[in-house]
Amino acid sequence: MDFFDVVKNRHSIRAFKKKDVEEEKIMRILETANIAPSAGDLQAYEIILIRDEKKKSMLAKAAWNQDFIADAPVIMVVCANQKRSSARYGKRGIELYCINDASIAASYILLASTALGLGSVWIGAFDDSEVSKIIKVPDYIKPIAIIPIGYPDEEPYITPRRDLDDIVHKEKF
Repeated sequence: MDFFDVVKNRHSIRAFKKKDVEEEKIMRILETANIAPSAGDLQAYEIILIRDEKKKSMLAKAAWNQDFIADAPVIMVVCANQKRSSARYGKRGIELYCINDASIAASYILLASTALGLGSVWIGAFDDSEVSKIIKVPDYIKPIAIIPIGYPDEEPYITPRRDLDDIVHKEKF
C-alpha cells in the first residue's frame, strides 16, 4: 500500500484471529516507531512489549474490562518519559512534549501495523496507576496508549468524517 492507502485503511480493530504475529513484523513496527519525530529529537517515550497471557488479561482489566485487549497476540504500551523530556524542556517537557512524542510514536505504530496487514486500536481509557504497576515502570514513565495488535477478525466500523470546512479555519475561528 502507498502511504495514503495506509492512512485511509487504518481503522480501529477490536477482534483478532488466534494467530501469532511474526517477529519480523513486530520489529518492523518498532523500527517505524523509532523513526517518529519528537521534540528536540529526544524520543521521550518508551514502548513496553507484552505477549504474556496473564499480563494481557491484567491490562484488559485495568482498561476498564475491555476484554478484547487480552485476545490480541501482542500488546504495545506506549509511555511518555517525563524525565527524558524535562532534562531539556523542564515543566513543558513533562506536561506536553513527552506526551506528544509518545502520541506520535503510537500513531506510527498504528500506521505500520496497517501497512503490514495487521489490525490495531488505540486504547486510552485505562487506570494509569494500575497499568504502571502491571508494566512495572518508574513514576516518571506515564502510560499514554495501550495498543493491541494482531490479524483482524472483523470488518471495521467506519465512522463518518467531519467536512474539511468544519475543521479548517482560515485565519479566524
